[in-house]
Amino acid sequence: MMNNRYWVLRHGKSIPNDKGIIVSSMENGVLPEYQLAPEGIDQARLAGESFFQVLQENDIPVEDVRICYSPFARTVHTARVVASVLNLSLDGPQCKVMEDLRERYFGPTFELESHDKYAEIWALDEKDPFKRPEGGECVDDVAARLVKAMSDIEMEYNGCAILVVCHGDPLQILQTMVEAAKQEQGSNDGDFTLILQSVRSPEILSQHRKYALLTGELRSLI
Repeated sequence: MMNNRYWVLRHGKSIPNDKGIIVSSMENGVLPEYQLAPEGIDQARLAGESFFQVLQENDIPVEDVRICYSPFARTVHTARVVASVLNLSLDGPQCKVMEDLRERYFGPTFELESHDKYAEIWALDEKDPFKRPEGGECVDDVAARLVKAMSDIEMEYNGCAILVVCHGDPLQILQTMVEAAKQEQGSNDGDFTLILQSVRSPEILSQHRKYALLTGELRSLI
């Protein structure tokens, strides 16, 4: 059982999305020239309005919201827009940047290359999610830091509505683990973050593309 309720939001359409390039390193990802494109700002605003509606439907006060977000420019920008819709400050106590929520680093071979290269990475993931692209992160590397992020959030907050503002691949991987953990929990009353850790298997992680999100897409997680 988790201490909090969770929703995930993929960042709005970014300038790299517009340009059709891969920006996955921390060094490049935090640069302001790689924040949201104008369409992405609109998507983030709509996502914030949708999240606010969800809060109202579930009788959750905004005071109980916590926004946890990746340090990349496109996710910071998204989180800032959503926070403004909720009348929150991104620099306030209800918002937290978390390095473990950063984009998956695809390695120097793919950095700043065409989005078309994603197909190569995902084909590799399906064959072996423990095999790293040269100099980059494999699916399991990302899974490990997402489990840590979830554990840290669970330790810090209790009874909150957590919005995780993150990236396509990490959110696919997180959803894959959570869905597998939900099934495991049916026969196991143990700690949910420990169950998340236990489902980091090749059979499960290789399926992460099933949970792809569009830019600016909001989903309920737990």
